[in-house]
Amino acid sequence: MSAPPRVLTVAGSDSGGGAGIQADLKTMLALGVHGMSVITAVTAQNSLGVQGAWPLPVEAVRAQYRSVVDDIGVQAVKTGMLASAELVEAAAELLGGTDAPAVVDPVGVSKHGDSLLAASALDSVRTKLLPVATVATPNLDEVAQLTGVLVESEDDLRRAAAAVLAYGPRWVVIKGGHLAGDTGRVGGSQAVDLLTDGSEEHWLRAPRHANRHTHGTGCTLASAIASGLAKGQSVPEAVTAAKEYVTGAIAAGFALGGGIGPVDHGWRYRA
Repeated sequence: MSAPPRVLTVAGSDSGGGAGIQADLKTMLALGVHGMSVITAVTAQNSLGVQGAWPLPVEAVRAQYRSVVDDIGVQAVKTGMLASAELVEAAAELLGGTDAPAVVDPVGVSKHGDSLLAASALDSVRTKLLPVATVATPNLDEVAQLTGVLVESEDDLRRAAAAVLAYGPRWVVIKGGHLAGDTGRVGGSQAVDLLTDGSEEHWLRAPRHANRHTHGTGCTLASAIASGLAKGQSVPEAVTAAKEYVTGAIAAGFALGGGIGPVDHGWRYRA
């Protein structure tokens, strides 16, 4: 039998299983691709937050990446938590030398507000990592962190997209979900994302679900986009399909522990 399309995630481990490497691999399995991993950091993490994080040495990250790419090969790569400037720059160099689309999720903080990226690494994200991205997927907090643009309306989504595109990614998805339930601001009863390459625009709207159990949403979306690209979909096709998958996963998110539970990566099989 022939192997399914192969997708590599370069990200941190979430011991609680809701985000990070664990969410990425679950998403990839659910969407019919073969997921592989380069672990960049180990976290002690649960539904209440991140209790500790330990970045791996750059040489360990490089070795994992080369081991997978040089032997197995990849049809798409997704990045998540990279923690330090050194890891960001190493990932950017590796992606730049790989002939496959790259989905960059510029992870800055966790769902619980815990910092997952050193302040000293922000410039490396802007100048090294974003320029090699096929698609960048920042949320509104990450947009503000990277560009200083604060999003309070749909028009601001355009401004935010332009600010991120100025750093060099081919496409950007500005995720409007963080303004949930804000009357008169982005979305209202809808979760609104903007996908654009600076000339072509796609407004992606989906019902906003009143479910607090949304841990892993960003990781899941980026991995779903990478899975679509690996299967040969165009960027708009991959992002549209990923939005649909994530919307279902959020609707089915479940309580776990005493805090914020995860989205349900297997919602289609449980439906």
